[in-house]
Amino acid sequence: MKGLIYRRKTRFFATTQNDKIGVFQRSHFTFLIDFIMDFLTVIGLILGAGAVYTVMYQGGIVNLLYSPLSALLVFGGTFASTLISVPWSQLRQAIKASTFIFFPKKYRQQPEVIINTMLRLCEKSKRAGIDSLQDDIQKMDDRFLADGLQMLIDGLPADLIRDNLETEIVFIRRRHNTNASVFRTMGTYAPVFGLLGTLIGVVQVLKNLADPKTMGSSMAIAVTTTFYGIFSTNFIFLPVASKLNALSEAEILSKEVMIEGILSIQSGEIPLILQKKLESYLASRVRKR
Repeated sequence: MKGLIYRRKTRFFATTQNDKIGVFQRSHFTFLIDFIMDFLTVIGLILGAGAVYTVMYQGGIVNLLYSPLSALLVFGGTFASTLISVPWSQLRQAIKASTFIFFPKKYRQQPEVIINTMLRLCEKSKRAGIDSLQDDIQKMDDRFLADGLQMLIDGLPADLIRDNLETEIVFIRRRHNTNASVFRTMGTYAPVFGLLGTLIGVVQVLKNLADPKTMGSSMAIAVTTTFYGIFSTNFIFLPVASKLNALSEAEILSKEVMIEGILSIQSGEIPLILQKKLESYLASRVRKR
Protein backbone atom coordinates (compact mmCIF):
# COMPACT_ATOMS: atom_id res chain seq x y z
CA MET A 1 0.00 0.00 0.00
CA LYS A 2 2.83 2.37 0.81
CA GLY A 3 4.12 4.23 -2.18
CA LEU A 4 0.81 3.91 -4.02
CA ILE A 5 -0.60 7.28 -4.91
CA TYR A 6 -3.90 7.72 -3.16
CA ARG A 7 -6.47 9.83 -4.98
CA ARG A 8 -10.17 10.17 -4.29
CA LYS A 9 -12.23 10.79 -7.42
CA THR A 10 -13.77 14.13 -6.61
CA ARG A 11 -15.13 16.74 -8.97
CA PHE A 12 -13.52 20.11 -8.33
CA PHE A 13 -15.30 23.19 -9.54
CA ALA A 14 -14.83 26.94 -9.41
CA THR A 15 -17.00 29.07 -7.19
CA THR A 16 -17.40 32.80 -6.82
CA GLN A 17 -14.38 34.92 -5.99
CA ASN A 18 -15.59 35.50 -2.43
CA ASP A 19 -16.14 31.80 -1.75
CA LYS A 20 -13.11 30.34 -3.52
CA ILE A 21 -10.54 28.79 -1.21
CA GLY A 22 -7.17 27.51 -2.32
CA VAL A 23 -3.88 28.48 -3.73
CA PHE A 24 -5.40 30.87 -6.23
CA GLN A 25 -6.60 33.29 -3.57
CA ARG A 26 -4.39 36.35 -3.48
CA SER A 27 -4.39 40.06 -2.84
CA HIS A 28 -4.28 42.83 -5.40
CA PHE A 29 -0.60 43.19 -4.63
CA THR A 30 0.04 39.58 -5.57
CA PHE A 31 -1.84 40.08 -8.84
CA LEU A 32 0.40 43.04 -9.58
CA ILE A 33 3.54 41.01 -8.87
CA ASP A 34 2.31 38.20 -11.12
CA PHE A 35 1.55 40.69 -13.90
CA ILE A 36 5.04 42.19 -13.66
CA MET A 37 6.68 38.77 -13.69
CA ASP A 38 4.65 37.72 -16.73
CA PHE A 39 5.28 41.00 -18.52
CA LEU A 40 9.05 40.53 -18.16
CA THR A 41 8.88 37.88 -20.87
CA VAL A 42 7.31 40.35 -23.26
CA ILE A 43 9.83 43.01 -22.29
CA GLY A 44 12.68 40.57 -22.92
CA LEU A 45 11.35 39.74 -26.37
CA ILE A 46 10.97 43.42 -27.27
CA LEU A 47 14.41 44.37 -25.96
CA GLY A 48 16.14 41.43 -27.63
CA ALA A 49 14.46 41.90 -30.99
CA GLY A 50 14.99 45.65 -30.78
CA ALA A 51 18.69 45.29 -30.02
CA VAL A 52 19.27 42.94 -32.94
CA TYR A 53 17.22 45.10 -35.31
CA THR A 54 19.03 48.28 -34.24
CA VAL A 55 22.44 46.76 -34.91
CA MET A 56 21.34 45.43 -38.30
CA TYR A 57 19.67 48.73 -39.22
CA GLN A 58 22.76 50.72 -38.37
CA GLY A 59 24.80 48.35 -40.49
CA GLY A 60 22.37 48.56 -43.36
CA ILE A 61 21.83 44.79 -43.53
CA VAL A 62 18.20 44.48 -42.45
CA ASN A 63 17.01 43.54 -45.93
CA LEU A 64 20.00 41.30 -46.55
CA LEU A 65 19.22 39.10 -43.56
CA TYR A 66 15.65 38.54 -44.66
CA SER A 67 15.78 35.18 -46.41
CA PRO A 68 12.71 32.91 -46.49
CA LEU A 69 14.83 30.02 -47.79
CA SER A 70 17.24 30.31 -44.88
CA ALA A 71 14.37 30.46 -42.41
CA LEU A 72 12.78 27.44 -44.07
CA LEU A 73 15.98 25.45 -43.78
CA VAL A 74 16.63 26.31 -40.12
CA PHE A 75 13.12 26.22 -38.67
CA GLY A 76 11.79 23.53 -41.00
CA GLY A 77 14.82 21.34 -40.43
CA THR A 78 14.71 21.88 -36.67
CA PHE A 79 11.03 21.00 -36.47
CA ALA A 80 11.50 17.96 -38.68
CA SER A 81 14.38 16.66 -36.56
CA THR A 82 12.33 17.24 -33.44
CA LEU A 83 9.48 15.21 -34.90
CA ILE A 84 11.91 12.36 -35.47
CA SER A 85 13.38 12.63 -31.97
CA VAL A 86 10.27 13.27 -29.88
CA PRO A 87 6.87 11.50 -29.84
CA TRP A 88 4.02 13.65 -31.09
CA SER A 89 2.17 13.56 -27.76
CA GLN A 90 5.26 14.85 -25.97
CA LEU A 91 5.84 17.56 -28.57
CA ARG A 92 2.23 18.68 -28.39
CA GLN A 93 2.40 18.88 -24.60
CA ALA A 94 5.62 20.90 -24.77
CA ILE A 95 4.13 23.38 -27.23
CA LYS A 96 1.12 23.79 -24.95
CA ALA A 97 3.39 24.27 -21.94
CA SER A 98 5.34 27.01 -23.77
CA THR A 99 2.30 29.30 -23.44
CA PHE A 100 2.94 29.40 -19.69
CA ILE A 101 5.92 31.70 -20.23
CA PHE A 102 3.35 34.37 -21.14
CA PHE A 103 0.37 33.17 -19.13
CA PRO A 104 1.68 31.09 -16.21
CA LYS A 105 -1.73 30.73 -14.60
CA LYS A 106 -0.86 27.21 -13.47
CA TYR A 107 2.20 28.46 -11.64
CA ARG A 108 0.60 31.47 -9.98
CA GLN A 109 0.80 29.78 -6.61
CA GLN A 110 2.74 32.24 -4.55
CA PRO A 111 4.19 30.53 -1.45
CA GLU A 112 3.02 33.41 0.74
CA VAL A 113 -0.56 32.93 -0.50
CA ILE A 114 -0.32 29.19 0.10
CA ILE A 115 0.86 29.82 3.66
CA ASN A 116 -2.16 32.06 4.28
CA THR A 117 -4.41 29.37 2.85
CA MET A 118 -2.89 26.71 5.08
CA LEU A 119 -3.31 29.00 8.09
CA ARG A 120 -7.01 29.43 7.34
CA LEU A 121 -7.44 25.69 6.97
CA CYS A 122 -5.51 25.08 10.18
CA GLU A 123 -7.63 27.56 12.09
CA LYS A 124 -10.83 26.00 10.79
CA SER A 125 -9.66 22.48 11.65
CA LYS A 126 -8.82 23.57 15.20
CA ARG A 127 -12.21 25.26 15.56
CA ALA A 128 -14.51 22.73 13.88
CA GLY A 129 -12.41 19.61 13.42
CA ILE A 130 -10.52 18.15 10.46
CA ASP A 131 -13.73 16.78 8.93
CA SER A 132 -14.93 20.36 8.43
CA LEU A 133 -12.33 20.75 5.68
CA GLN A 134 -14.38 18.48 3.41
CA ASP A 135 -16.46 21.44 2.26
CA ASP A 136 -13.32 23.41 1.38
CA ILE A 137 -12.03 20.61 -0.85
CA GLN A 138 -15.01 21.10 -3.14
CA LYS A 139 -13.98 24.73 -3.67
CA MET A 140 -10.33 24.10 -4.58
CA ASP A 141 -8.83 24.32 -8.03
CA ASP A 142 -5.54 22.72 -7.02
CA ARG A 143 -5.89 18.94 -7.17
CA PHE A 144 -2.63 18.35 -5.30
CA LEU A 145 -3.80 20.24 -2.23
CA ALA A 146 -7.28 18.73 -2.47
CA ASP A 147 -5.86 15.19 -2.63
CA GLY A 148 -3.63 15.86 0.35
CA LEU A 149 -6.50 17.19 2.45
CA GLN A 150 -8.69 14.26 1.38
CA MET A 151 -6.07 11.81 2.61
CA LEU A 152 -5.89 13.84 5.82
CA ILE A 153 -9.64 13.65 6.33
CA ASP A 154 -9.66 9.92 5.55
CA GLY A 155 -7.24 9.35 8.41
CA LEU A 156 -4.18 8.10 6.54
CA PRO A 157 -0.95 8.10 8.59
CA ALA A 158 1.47 10.98 8.12
CA ASP A 159 4.23 8.91 6.53
CA LEU A 160 1.85 7.54 3.89
CA ILE A 161 0.49 11.01 3.10
CA ARG A 162 4.01 12.36 2.69
CA ASP A 163 5.07 9.40 0.58
CA ASN A 164 2.09 9.73 -1.75
CA LEU A 165 2.45 13.49 -2.21
CA GLU A 166 6.22 13.34 -2.70
CA THR A 167 5.72 10.64 -5.31
CA GLU A 168 3.28 12.95 -7.06
CA ILE A 169 5.92 15.69 -7.00
CA VAL A 170 8.39 13.33 -8.66
CA PHE A 171 5.94 12.77 -11.51
CA ILE A 172 5.24 16.49 -11.82
CA ARG A 173 8.95 17.31 -12.03
CA ARG A 174 9.52 14.55 -14.56
CA ARG A 175 6.71 15.84 -16.76
CA HIS A 176 7.99 19.40 -16.58
CA ASN A 177 11.56 18.35 -17.37
CA THR A 178 10.27 16.49 -20.40
CA ASN A 179 8.60 19.65 -21.72
CA ALA A 180 11.74 21.72 -21.22
CA SER A 181 13.92 19.05 -22.82
CA VAL A 182 11.96 19.36 -26.08
CA PHE A 183 13.02 22.99 -26.43
CA ARG A 184 16.59 22.17 -25.42
CA THR A 185 16.56 19.60 -28.21
CA MET A 186 15.40 22.26 -30.66
CA GLY A 187 18.15 24.53 -29.39
CA THR A 188 20.64 21.81 -30.24
CA TYR A 189 19.38 21.25 -33.78
CA ALA A 190 18.91 24.88 -34.89
CA PRO A 191 22.63 25.90 -34.98
CA VAL A 192 23.48 22.69 -36.83
CA PHE A 193 20.99 23.53 -39.56
CA GLY A 194 22.44 27.03 -39.62
CA LEU A 195 25.85 25.49 -40.24
CA LEU A 196 24.31 23.25 -42.89
CA GLY A 197 22.98 26.33 -44.67
CA THR A 198 26.44 27.86 -44.53
CA LEU A 199 27.90 24.79 -46.19
CA ILE A 200 25.21 24.89 -48.87
CA GLY A 201 25.97 28.54 -49.52
CA VAL A 202 29.70 27.88 -49.78
CA VAL A 203 29.06 25.06 -52.24
CA GLN A 204 26.95 27.40 -54.35
CA VAL A 205 29.73 29.99 -54.27
CA LEU A 206 32.31 27.46 -55.41
CA LYS A 207 29.96 26.24 -58.11
CA ASN A 208 29.48 29.73 -59.53
CA LEU A 209 32.98 31.15 -59.28
CA ALA A 210 32.82 32.01 -62.97
CA ASP A 211 29.65 34.08 -62.43
CA PRO A 212 30.29 36.81 -59.85
CA LYS A 213 26.66 38.00 -60.03
CA THR A 214 25.36 34.84 -58.34
CA MET A 215 28.07 34.72 -55.68
CA GLY A 216 26.36 37.42 -53.60
CA SER A 217 23.08 35.54 -53.23
CA SER A 218 24.93 32.34 -52.39
CA MET A 219 26.95 34.05 -49.67
CA ALA A 220 23.74 35.62 -48.35
CA ILE A 221 22.27 32.16 -47.79
CA ALA A 222 25.48 31.05 -46.11
CA VAL A 223 25.40 33.96 -43.67
CA THR A 224 21.66 34.22 -42.98
CA THR A 225 21.19 30.56 -42.15
CA THR A 226 23.90 30.84 -39.52
CA PHE A 227 22.19 33.94 -38.15
CA TYR A 228 18.80 32.24 -37.96
CA GLY A 229 20.28 29.19 -36.27
CA ILE A 230 22.15 31.14 -33.60
CA PHE A 231 19.34 33.64 -33.08
CA SER A 232 16.60 31.04 -32.67
CA THR A 233 18.68 28.95 -30.28
CA ASN A 234 19.72 31.74 -27.94
CA PHE A 235 16.61 33.87 -28.24
CA ILE A 236 13.77 31.34 -28.49
CA PHE A 237 14.48 27.70 -27.73
CA LEU A 238 16.94 27.86 -24.81
CA PRO A 239 15.21 30.79 -23.06
CA VAL A 240 11.86 28.99 -23.27
CA ALA A 241 13.43 25.87 -21.75
CA SER A 242 15.00 27.91 -18.95
CA LYS A 243 11.73 29.72 -18.22
CA LEU A 244 9.83 26.45 -18.05
CA ASN A 245 12.40 25.09 -15.61
CA ALA A 246 12.05 28.19 -13.43
CA LEU A 247 8.26 27.92 -13.43
CA SER A 248 8.52 24.23 -12.63
CA GLU A 249 10.74 24.86 -9.62
CA ALA A 250 8.31 27.51 -8.40
CA GLU A 251 5.43 25.05 -8.59
CA ILE A 252 7.43 22.30 -6.88
CA LEU A 253 8.27 24.69 -4.03
CA SER A 254 4.57 25.46 -3.64
CA LYS A 255 3.75 21.76 -3.48
CA GLU A 256 6.41 21.19 -0.83
CA VAL A 257 4.95 23.97 1.30
CA MET A 258 1.53 22.33 0.94
CA ILE A 259 2.89 19.02 2.19
CA GLU A 260 4.36 20.59 5.31
CA GLY A 261 1.14 22.47 5.95
CA ILE A 262 -1.06 19.39 5.56
CA LEU A 263 1.08 17.33 7.91
CA SER A 264 1.20 20.15 10.45
CA ILE A 265 -2.60 20.36 10.43
CA GLN A 266 -2.73 16.62 11.01
CA SER A 267 -0.39 16.89 13.99
CA GLY A 268 -2.66 19.52 15.54
CA GLU A 269 -0.33 22.50 15.48
CA ILE A 270 -1.81 25.90 16.19
CA PRO A 271 -1.87 28.51 13.38
CA LEU A 272 0.91 30.64 14.90
CA ILE A 273 3.31 27.70 15.11
CA LEU A 274 2.29 26.59 11.62
CA GLN A 275 3.03 30.04 10.21
CA LYS A 276 6.51 30.15 11.73
CA LYS A 277 7.21 26.61 10.58
CA LEU A 278 6.14 27.20 6.97
CA GLU A 279 7.99 30.52 6.76
CA SER A 280 11.17 28.88 8.09
CA TYR A 281 10.76 25.97 5.69
CA LEU A 282 10.20 28.32 2.77
CA ALA A 283 13.26 30.38 3.65
CA SER A 284 15.46 27.29 3.95
CA ARG A 285 14.29 25.90 0.61
CA VAL A 286 14.87 29.21 -1.14
CA ARG A 287 18.42 29.36 0.24
CA LYS A 288 19.11 25.83 -1.04
CA ARG A 289 17.91 26.77 -4.50
